[in-house]
Amino acid sequence: MKTFKGKISDFIIHWSLSKWQLKIFLSVTAFGIFITVILYTQSLVQEMIDIEQKTVKFYADIYKRYTDINSFEDYKFLIDNIIPTISFPIIMTDKDDNPLYPFEQNTINIKIDTTLTIEQQREYLKKYINKMKEAYPPIIIEDKDGKLLQKFYYSHSFLIDKLRYFPFIEILIVATFVVIGYIAFSTIRRNEESKVWVGMSKEAAHQLGTPLSSLMAWIEILKINKNDPSAISETIDEMENDIDRMKIIATRFSKIGSKPEMEIKNLSVVIEQICVYFEKRLPHIGRQIEIIRHLDASIESSINPDLFQWVIENLLKNATEAIENKRGKVTIELTNKNEDDIIISVADTGKGLTSKQKRQIFFPGYTTKKRGWGLGLSLCKRIIEDYHKGSIYLKDTTLGKGSVFVIELPHSI
Repeated sequence: MKTFKGKISDFIIHWSLSKWQLKIFLSVTAFGIFITVILYTQSLVQEMIDIEQKTVKFYADIYKRYTDINSFEDYKFLIDNIIPTISFPIIMTDKDDNPLYPFEQNTINIKIDTTLTIEQQREYLKKYINKMKEAYPPIIIEDKDGKLLQKFYYSHSFLIDKLRYFPFIEILIVATFVVIGYIAFSTIRRNEESKVWVGMSKEAAHQLGTPLSSLMAWIEILKINKNDPSAISETIDEMENDIDRMKIIATRFSKIGSKPEMEIKNLSVVIEQICVYFEKRLPHIGRQIEIIRHLDASIESSINPDLFQWVIENLLKNATEAIENKRGKVTIELTNKNEDDIIISVADTGKGLTSKQKRQIFFPGYTTKKRGWGLGLSLCKRIIEDYHKGSIYLKDTTLGKGSVFVIELPHSI
């Protein structure tokens, strides 16, 4: 019976979107946000316009009252309290739309070039009035008998224009940053992919180089011992081992990028085979390194043997290379984490990693070695996470004491 975690995983996998569906979803969401921002901004603009229109009407009413009673007190109130609150342009005209003179006293928030002649100033204001007519109708000032006396032409404040166009400018800026970010990340991704492919080709050449060199050596031995049947037989056996090794390497690389076949395997048996393989080659590195195993012989899991062995080989190889002293230990443990998951840990007594190395250790192309292409752990991560639905991480590391890498696998996929 599946746990809650397993059910959630199945739900996510079942409902996960393809790339084009995700792009459509994000595009529709972005468009919705764009329209919402514009509509909301326009509603704010309209509210401000309504407020400014009320202000103009209020100003006109006060002005009319002042002209009716000819009171200095009202005029002073108009000048001192009403006009400073107005932030938009107003032009007062006669009934025939001619600006009233003196212009400075009959306009608000309009800069008039006083070096111009009176007629030039009047023409300038008439052009301004024509623009105002297109936006808003004038406010009419009438006497008690309904006779048209004056008109108040007005336009909205510059703040409304800024608010009206602000969402478009903001979206343009955001879009510019998105485009720049997309180009930058695409360039970085292409560079990383280029590093990966170059590294893969070098890794393939490196892995194939060892058995090829051995085969060339065996051929020379065959030539030397062509008359010794027992030597020939032994040499042929070793040549077959190298050919098998080349087949394994080719199989591993062919399965990267394709869906590998999974098999239920006893993990302790698989890990033991790899440990034995490494132990035979440890004397050649010039250091005494002991591989300690604590393997639960009852644990089985669904794995691809070729790719899984590659992961364990990489971890053991990194562990042995991290040990710089003449003596060291590598401890590999296989235990059950719970009824659904398995834990495999590889601990070494090596040099450990710095904080910077910890953050970058799984990045393609990153390596702490003088020679290498930084693909080992990035390949391990892909094999474990993409193909085996597990996880791999650096659990612990201390400079001068060693590191512990952990693999978590489900019992079945």
